[in-house]
Amino acid sequence: MAVLDWLLDSDPAIRWQVLRGLTDASPEEIQAERERVAHHGWGARLLALQGTDGQWAGATYWPSDDDDPDNQPWTATTYSLLLLRDFGLYPASREARQAIEMVRDNSRWEEGNQPFFEGEVEPCINGMTAALGAYFGENVDRVVERLTREQLADGGWNCEAERGSTRSSFHTTICVLEGLIEHEHATGGTQESREARLRGEEYLLERRLLRHQSTGELISRNWLQFSYPTRWYYDVLRGLDYFRAAGGTPDERLEEAVQVVRSKEQPDGRWLLENTHAGKVHFPLEDGDGQPSRWNTLRALRVLRWYEGT
Repeated sequence: MAVLDWLLDSDPAIRWQVLRGLTDASPEEIQAERERVAHHGWGARLLALQGTDGQWAGATYWPSDDDDPDNQPWTATTYSLLLLRDFGLYPASREARQAIEMVRDNSRWEEGNQPFFEGEVEPCINGMTAALGAYFGENVDRVVERLTREQLADGGWNCEAERGSTRSSFHTTICVLEGLIEHEHATGGTQESREARLRGEEYLLERRLLRHQSTGELISRNWLQFSYPTRWYYDVLRGLDYFRAAGGTPDERLEEAVQVVRSKEQPDGRWLLENTHAGKVHFPLEDGDGQPSRWNTLRALRVLRWYEGT
C-alpha cells in the first residue's frame, strides 16, 4: 500500500489533515472530513469521556486518584483538550462549543483554583492554555500578556524560573511558542507577543533546534526520537512542525534538524513511533514504539513539504 493510501486509511483526525497538507483535495472535501472528527473515531470517543463535571478524569491537570508513582497520567482535562486540538476538532462545531463551555464553567487549576482559561503560574502550562483558548475561541489575552512578561533574557522560557532558574528550557519554550502562534493566528496578537515569539524562535534557531549554543554539543539524544502525543516534551520533529505552522520561508539553521527527520524515514516511506511518554491514557492512538506511525509520518511529510517548498 502506498504511504498516502495508508495515511488515508485511518481515523478522520488524520485523514482530514492528510487531505489538507499532502493532497490537492478541495476545501469542501477537507472540511467535510474534518467535521467527522466530532462524530467518528478518536474525536467522538474522547468527547464522550468528558464528565458531567465538565472535566476529563475529574481534574484539570493531574487526576487526584492517580496511583502510578512513576509516570504522569495523561487523562485529565488539559491533555484531553490538547488531543482534541491535535485532532482538529472543528472549534465552531456544536460538540466543541458544548465541551469548551463545560470546561470554562467548571474546570479550575489545582495550583490556585483559577478558572481554566485564566491559566496558572507555570509558563509551560500557560502555553498550553493559550494554545487551547485561542484555538477554541476563548479569551486568553491575559495569559499571553503574562507569558510575554516571563520571557527570560536568553529568549526562551522555563517552568523552573519561579524557583530561580535563569536558563530557558526547550520543553517549556516550545509549549509557549505554540500558544503564542495560535493566539496570533486567532487574534493577530500584540506587538509585545509577536516580538516575544520571534525572540523565542531565535532561541531555538541559535541552537539549531538541538545543540548547546556554547559548545555545539547535542543536548539530548531523546530529542532525535519522535514521540506522539508529544505532551509537554520537546523533540526535533515537534520543533520543526512548530516552524511549519508559523509559516514563512524556512531558516537555513533548520537544515540539520531537517536532516534528522530525513534520516528517520524508513525504506517504505514511513516513520516509526518512538519514545512514547509513559503514563495512563484514555486509549492508544498507535501500535507502539518501533511500529509505523501515521502521526509521525503525517507530521514528517508536511514538514518536509514545507521546507522543500513542494
